[in-house]
Amino acid sequence: MSSLVPRAVAVTAIAGAVGVVLADSSIVILALPEILRQYDVTVATVAWVLTAYNLALGLAAVPAAYAARRHPRLVFVAGIAAFSAASLACALAPGLGTLLVARCAQAVGGALTVCAALELLPGLVGSEAAAARRWAAAGALGTALGPAAGGLLTQLISWEAIFVAQVPVVLAGLAVAGTRPVRAAARAGRPHLAANAALVLISAALTAALFLVVLLMINGWGLEPVQAAVGVSVMPVAALLAGRYLGGRGGPAGRAAAGAIGVAAGLAALGLMPGASVAWTLAPQVLIGLGLGLTVGALTEAALAGRSPQGVHGGWTLASRHLGVVLGILMLTPVFVADLDRQQERAQDAVTALLLDSRVAPATKIELARAGERVLAGADGQVPDLSPIFREVVPETDDRAEFDGLERALGEQLDRAATSSVARSFLAAAALALLALLPLALARGRVRL
Repeated sequence: MSSLVPRAVAVTAIAGAVGVVLADSSIVILALPEILRQYDVTVATVAWVLTAYNLALGLAAVPAAYAARRHPRLVFVAGIAAFSAASLACALAPGLGTLLVARCAQAVGGALTVCAALELLPGLVGSEAAAARRWAAAGALGTALGPAAGGLLTQLISWEAIFVAQVPVVLAGLAVAGTRPVRAAARAGRPHLAANAALVLISAALTAALFLVVLLMINGWGLEPVQAAVGVSVMPVAALLAGRYLGGRGGPAGRAAAGAIGVAAGLAALGLMPGASVAWTLAPQVLIGLGLGLTVGALTEAALAGRSPQGVHGGWTLASRHLGVVLGILMLTPVFVADLDRQQERAQDAVTALLLDSRVAPATKIELARAGERVLAGADGQVPDLSPIFREVVPETDDRAEFDGLERALGEQLDRAATSSVARSFLAAAALALLALLPLALARGRVRL
């Protein structure tokens, strides 16, 4: 490696680049409601901001790994350059179509960067096994931290700032472009089918934790992005602690199984929440974060252990993870949208019933009904925000207490509707996490895991 860059700095720079690339699979989640409003599209359409990136990254990962095997330093530099340029293009995108094209280009550059990083790390940390652990940990942490970081930037600056902020972090990796890769003896080896299949399923399940929790908090419960960022910060903290204190204990099979069960339990708890409050999400998030920290690292370790070229098998794990995210989005978004539509209809009926039963003056009821009709008509597949109604209508003095109580009752009704709209999706995701145990169980006794 270059003598001008200390080893610890070099490892940190590469890990930072890997973390940012993999954070991008989830970093825009808290920005999606803002993007949805800016471009005036549906939830299903705006989900393609996530889907396009993960699909392109998943498809590009294996070819990128083969290219990185032959020319790791060149591929690393090219990947960073492409990712950085595409990130700036995302920030400057004038429309959703341009944003989606830039996201695909960003993903291809990211695939080159992450796969080449796995070729460069062994020369810095001393072995392929240690490199695989650092590589997997950086990716898991980036994925978990992505939503919170994106939410803070969206709230404090704008959603475009998410893409601008990534550029200097990734460009720092260029300082270690002189690192010499360690060439291990090439041995024939097929991808670890069981570990990669489990990665597909667990990644699909985690999509609900990262995607739907955020939509619920912002679009359903009306939180600001920075509030939602704080609300979902429990998950990355738990993932970090799991990787730090539990990551080296026991074999990968046991850690992967325990992690999958933790993710499934957390998702099931989210699907059974008895109320509309961030507090109800905290314990489930701890379980999901612990599961994420355990299972992704364990499955990646199993998929790479004893397989060479390690970088090529790293490409397979990368493809499995991100195609799993795509699977999760494509499976769960239609369920969520259908349930949201159904809950919106029920909310409208409940709003009508509450208005009719309230004791406010008839003239005030009529004004509220007219204003409510306009708001509900413009909801367009989202849980409506009724607060403008109560700012627009001025009640009679004697009706103020009843008027305020009606506003609270309607808000609680809509919060319940939003919470119910994600229940089936969370439970379906929990089932996906449990299905990840199946390939692990089938592999026991036949393939070392």
